[in-house]
Amino acid sequence: MGRPPKFTEDQFLDAALHLIAEGGPDAATVGGVGEALGAPVGSVYHRFSSREELLAKLWLRTARRFQEGFVAALAAEEPDAAAVGAALHALRWPRLHLDEARVLLLYRREDLSTRWPADLSEQVAAVNAEGFDLLREHTLRRYGRAGEQDVRRVVFAIVDIPYAAGRRHLLAGEAPPEFLDELVADACLNALKR
Repeated sequence: MGRPPKFTEDQFLDAALHLIAEGGPDAATVGGVGEALGAPVGSVYHRFSSREELLAKLWLRTARRFQEGFVAALAAEEPDAAAVGAALHALRWPRLHLDEARVLLLYRREDLSTRWPADLSEQVAAVNAEGFDLLREHTLRRYGRAGEQDVRRVVFAIVDIPYAAGRRHLLAGEAPPEFLDELVADACLNALKR
């Protein structure tokens, strides 16, 4: 019987997360992840078949963690409360998870890896589809229809506005300040008016 692994998958993912948050996607090499943990490179390859698999799993874990709160907020019964709650989640979550927010909101999946492992492609597609489906459902609930322009309006209000408000702070390595909440809430509601 072999000995138990010294490092968990989450420890490897956390090391890659910190490297990317500090130095961008190129900083998360297999050697760099191993060095950050004090683990031999072979330990990284024992857990992940490639750097691409490591980064794909990091992106999936981070996207799912973010989406938990987004989904919960968007599920609020009253449409305005749902929209504002989801929009503000994009500012509040980074205050608690700055490194994860920097990785998720500053880099596209393609920035992390141009070759995603085929066995993870379905999971990546599912995460993206879930978010879009929820926004489409919100559009239908809000306007009674979900035409292309209606969906674009909702995406702009709930996704684009808070992303634009928080991005420059994340680029500077800081969480979006709390005073933005009121501004984003107002802008979100104004964008949703018809």
